[in-house]
Amino acid sequence: MTGFYTILLIEDDPGIAGGLQTGLEREGYTAIWKAEGTDGVSYARDHMPHLIVLDVRLPDGSGFDFCRQMRQMGVHQPIIMLTVRAEETDKIIGLEMGADDYMTKPFSLRELLSRVRAQLRRAYGEYALGESDLLYAGDLVIDRGRGRVLRGEHDLQLTPTELRLLTYLAQNPNQVLSRGQILDAVWGYDNSPETEQVVTVNIRRLREKVELEPADPELIRTVPGIGYKLAT
Repeated sequence: MTGFYTILLIEDDPGIAGGLQTGLEREGYTAIWKAEGTDGVSYARDHMPHLIVLDVRLPDGSGFDFCRQMRQMGVHQPIIMLTVRAEETDKIIGLEMGADDYMTKPFSLRELLSRVRAQLRRAYGEYALGESDLLYAGDLVIDRGRGRVLRGEHDLQLTPTELRLLTYLAQNPNQVLSRGQILDAVWGYDNSPETEQVVTVNIRRLREKVELEPADPELIRTVPGIGYKLAT
């Protein structure tokens, strides 16, 4: 049910924010609007909305910095960033800071709603499969029912996208997976040089959390010219 989900909009343009808020509420979501990044970060920390739509350019700072702050505070809900340019650099920075997806202005409300539904489904639907639904990757335990990854008693605090990525790799141990396969399974994106960079950035982020030595990974191996595999 869409009414179960709360979407936080952090957008300084009243026209854009109003249109998005109206469109989301028409679809049955609860939409909360904050015009400044600081207020948005505080709301996300205190209320933990199910998904955050975050503009890059805000009057009190960069959306990239606010994204990083939320991740550091333990806000692991999906974040969709809104950029004003189609430049690859903006998208890569957003992913590096912890964003799950990005959209370039101008965009259609229909496209945004599609991205929102996909992120919610992946974060709270197909991977919430029951408390006993466990996967193992090396010394890691992937608890999909609770959305957690544990090393011993330590919770590794992955974002929903990182959890989906690790889960997909763990479901195909010792298999070489191309970037195209990973894009399709985890993001639902078509394969292109630009979207392949999404995989590269997220693999790097994931390694920083799950590898004992991220610079010399033992778990998530690169297969040159093809993609990656999870070594067991």
